Amino acid sequence: MVRRAARACAGLVVALVATAVLVLTSATSASAHVVPTSTIELAVTDSDVVATVEIPLSDLESATGLDLGDETQADVDANADAIEEYLLEHFQPTTDDGEEWTVSGGDLTVVSAGTSTTTGIYAALETTFTLTPPADTDAEEAEQSFDLGFDAIVDKVATHTIIVTVESDSTDDDFSGAYEVGTIKRDTVTNTIEELHVDLSSGTSASAFTDMVQLGMQHIQEGVDHQLFLLTLLLPAPLLALRRARAPGREAGRRWAGRVDGRTALRRIGATTLAFTLGHSITLALGAYGLPVHESWVEAAIALSILVAAVHAVRPLFPGREALVAGSFGLVHGLAFSEVLRSLDLTGLHLVLALLGFNLGIELMQLVVVAAVLPALVMLSRLERVYAVVRLAAASLTGVAACGWLLARVGYANPVSDVADWLGEWSLPVLVVLWAGALAALVVDVRAGRRSAGSDSGSGSAPASASADVEEPAGV
Repeated sequence: MVRRAARACAGLVVALVATAVLVLTSATSASAHVVPTSTIELAVTDSDVVATVEIPLSDLESATGLDLGDETQADVDANADAIEEYLLEHFQPTTDDGEEWTVSGGDLTVVSAGTSTTTGIYAALETTFTLTPPADTDAEEAEQSFDLGFDAIVDKVATHTIIVTVESDSTDDDFSGAYEVGTIKRDTVTNTIEELHVDLSSGTSASAFTDMVQLGMQHIQEGVDHQLFLLTLLLPAPLLALRRARAPGREAGRRWAGRVDGRTALRRIGATTLAFTLGHSITLALGAYGLPVHESWVEAAIALSILVAAVHAVRPLFPGREALVAGSFGLVHGLAFSEVLRSLDLTGLHLVLALLGFNLGIELMQLVVVAAVLPALVMLSRLERVYAVVRLAAASLTGVAACGWLLARVGYANPVSDVADWLGEWSLPVLVVLWAGALAALVVDVRAGRRSAGSDSGSGSAPASASADVEEPAGV
């Protein structure tokens, strides 16, 4: 027990040193939370369209260059003229024939937005615009199909997304309530902002479904804590959990040792990923349909799930039962995912379609993550000693990050949590290094196999020496 505790302390020290290095070397920041989005809610009347706009103040500050200080109502009031001028310059709806609508602004109000489990709580600007079609057009007809013409924030903040919803006037209960009509964002490949065309005559469109798929993918891409849980659960996938015989009277202990074949590793992670998918799909749907969610509990439970996965990667806690654990914790992660859909106030079949699209996006991005990492882990595990170092270092760093998040999410702010929020910036460099090591391991393994084959052909095989330790598989 003492020896085990000493090893744990040593691992903690190493991880803390690595964390300190991250603090000193990182020049940019990313968040464990999903990046906040802006929203535009459209309500159609007989003569105009009312657009309620909500924008994170931090992004408004970045786009306008204004100093909003502590992001209070007083700070916004002091810059009200400049803010309104900027927003009106970037809000120009037009008819299908290109005629400009009239836009008038309303009061600028600071509100609290976001959720602690996804974006974090942040200050946002809420304001209302009245969009009036040209006087020489049929207002009701013009309101059914028009170009929204809004490109504020996304013109300067390349990673920003604006979600546009509309309040349906359908008398059909299945299609009543709000539904998503599209998103506005910058295409980072062409560096252009695609115009959002609002077509209210068609209701829920295929493009809206596609936008929800992209939103689900973005949620996993930006959610470092969700990625870490799944990736840490992948670490022992190529390994066998063995039970080492101890001295009489002492309990046998489990450890990760040896390797399983690639097919077994793939089957394991397939079952783990599927279980995680089923778990979060259930609670994603329940949460989106109104299941009460205690945000601070969910957020803390997510951090705890990462910590459990990290400990399991160091020493087997539940060998052979990774899928069951992934499914159980998937229920918790799904509640966090549901907050995104709850914030859109969708109902009826609009919510069903958004739920399917968002969930599909989550699954697609999970598959991308697994496909990018699992083959490299399997190849790297060919060098058992090297892989042991990689596994222990990654698990230790993840464990420390999880502890930092757990403390922060129960009310104890700490610098470790702040540093852990930056881990997303290191995803690509870590992936490149991982694959470089995996390819090197493959080359070394192939060369060793050739030398072994040559040696065996030149002399008879020597009998294997008996091991002083007796090992039995503890879970496959």
